[in-house]
Amino acid sequence: MISQNTIQDIQNRIDIIDIVGSFVKLKRRGSNYIGNCPFHNEKTPSFSVSPSKEIYKCFGCGKSGNAIGFVMEHEKYSYVEALRWLANRYGIEIEETETSPEYKEQQQLADGLHIVNQFAAKYFMFQLTETSEGQNIALSYLKERGFADETISKFQIGYCPENGESFSKEALKNQYSEELLQKSGLCVQRNGRLFDNYRGRIIFPIHNQSGKIIGFGARVIGSSERGPKYINTPENELYIKSRILYGSYFARHTIDKNDECFLVEGYTDVTAMHQAGIENVVASGGTSLTTDQLRLVKKYTNNLTIIYDGDAAGVKAALRGLDLAIEEGLNVQLVLIPDKEDPDSYVKKVGAEEFKEFVKKNKKDFILFQLEVALKDAGNDSTKKSAVVNQIAESISKLNRTEDFTRQQDYINRCSALLKVDEQGLTALVNKFAKDRSSKDEKKQYRETFNDAPSEPIESPGQDESTINLLYKDELNEQGVIRSLLEFGLQVWDDETTVAEFIFKEIEENGLEDLFDNKILIRIYAMYKQLYQNGENPTEKHFLYHTDQELTQTAISLMTEKHEISPNWKEFYEGEMPSRADLYREEVASCMTYLKLKKVKRLILENQSDLEQELSEDDLLMLLHTHKHLKQVEMDLMKKIGTVIFK
Repeated sequence: MISQNTIQDIQNRIDIIDIVGSFVKLKRRGSNYIGNCPFHNEKTPSFSVSPSKEIYKCFGCGKSGNAIGFVMEHEKYSYVEALRWLANRYGIEIEETETSPEYKEQQQLADGLHIVNQFAAKYFMFQLTETSEGQNIALSYLKERGFADETISKFQIGYCPENGESFSKEALKNQYSEELLQKSGLCVQRNGRLFDNYRGRIIFPIHNQSGKIIGFGARVIGSSERGPKYINTPENELYIKSRILYGSYFARHTIDKNDECFLVEGYTDVTAMHQAGIENVVASGGTSLTTDQLRLVKKYTNNLTIIYDGDAAGVKAALRGLDLAIEEGLNVQLVLIPDKEDPDSYVKKVGAEEFKEFVKKNKKDFILFQLEVALKDAGNDSTKKSAVVNQIAESISKLNRTEDFTRQQDYINRCSALLKVDEQGLTALVNKFAKDRSSKDEKKQYRETFNDAPSEPIESPGQDESTINLLYKDELNEQGVIRSLLEFGLQVWDDETTVAEFIFKEIEENGLEDLFDNKILIRIYAMYKQLYQNGENPTEKHFLYHTDQELTQTAISLMTEKHEISPNWKEFYEGEMPSRADLYREEVASCMTYLKLKKVKRLILENQSDLEQELSEDDLLMLLHTHKHLKQVEMDLMKKIGTVIFK
């Protein structure tokens, strides 16, 4: 693990304008910088970067974060990968904390595999482009298949010589261990000697999300009876087939921007489409889709379009694992390539624009396509048709999120018409599948809901919507208090008190602690208070770069300015416009007044609830006096914030 000292060094060196400016053309506007958002397509800049707060925010797509978060989002890195990227950029030596011997050994093996894979990729590329064997056999074959030099270079395609020991000897000469070479799948041992595993084949390196090579796919040249068409790296510490989509490293930005991922079967489908300018494409390698692969797609988009061959095998492959895609909340559509073509040959045949148009016109919804194929297979066989009804009902039942309700009802309506079954009956069957599936972990879900969810408010008869929002739904006031604490906590409140001390005192003396319904806001408040009382000077930076990403994201959201004063305002307004920093006392006082008002509103509701019970005359009189007093306090607070209420 990366030590806290290293993380602190990275945070101290970070310049968010430098980091974001590496990927986005930024222009200064006022105190901030603006540019076109790198996360969605736009013509008018809505992407803002604040150097003073060290955060970015897109007012178009809503994405926001700090410099580390930007690297994670843009490059699709994990938190640790983003830290390593930043450390490398600023020349910071990474210090590792003490870890278990087992973890160290695993990490060393993974590092070793990365290094040997990188060495192998360079060796194979050299063999393809710089040797007569590679040029005459492999490169000429690739050229014949329509591969451009730029595509070969981009995907680092190579060639392993026919001689069974060429790579093995070169690797041993460079002091790579036999154990590591075998573990990587590059070499095999026979009769005490090391041989090349991919001899005489074209090599397709497979990259992870940070661009490192984690394995290889080795394709036979032309048609051959010598072994399978492809040989892939065996599973090891780096290469886990179920978590890999070929080409995802090269496609990630375009998928993000287009909000759509094309999925094909083979490596050459990916390279051909990239070469044609269609870059939001990845390959599954011909296997059934896995949950990990689908979650990888979902990192970039919710829209998955599968493009497979139109023959029977292609149809079967397209349908494999797609129920999992529905469970993951992906919108799945299918496109089948006609005339015994595959995406590779078809895009070369018709060109990029016609290919895109074909895909656009021929997309078919997964569930309806599945039904169409199943009905064709079932024919007039009532038993098979019954199985189709169950199959479709089970697929539809997996649309179990609240936002999918309308979509689910639409499927039920359309599928019942195609199946010629009663719509209510199909609805009941869908519900039965949903209930059967959820009942397996019902107890667990109940425990989680019971333990974690906040108690629902009990509405009194006289409780209007604005009161409900104030008490239970609208967190804006609590957010305002915490935002004031983060931004102005160390500022002077009066001759003896800081803003932080004033807020602590107001909350404690008025019993306002229990009014924070958001658990993350409670954590930020408690952490700030502890840091302050320990003699530190906490600022927003303590939270903007916290290791807990949920806490960090909340802090970033609090610090993001929703609106910005136009730099042209000076043309119409004489003198200096006061900023929030100039008016911080007014903002803090207003936030605390609103919090007190929330407390009084809650007490009024509790008192009203007590008044509805059977009471003695003395108790009734006391509660009426309490109600009168609370309403007076409410009116006084309302006057403070300039609000008029009607009796």
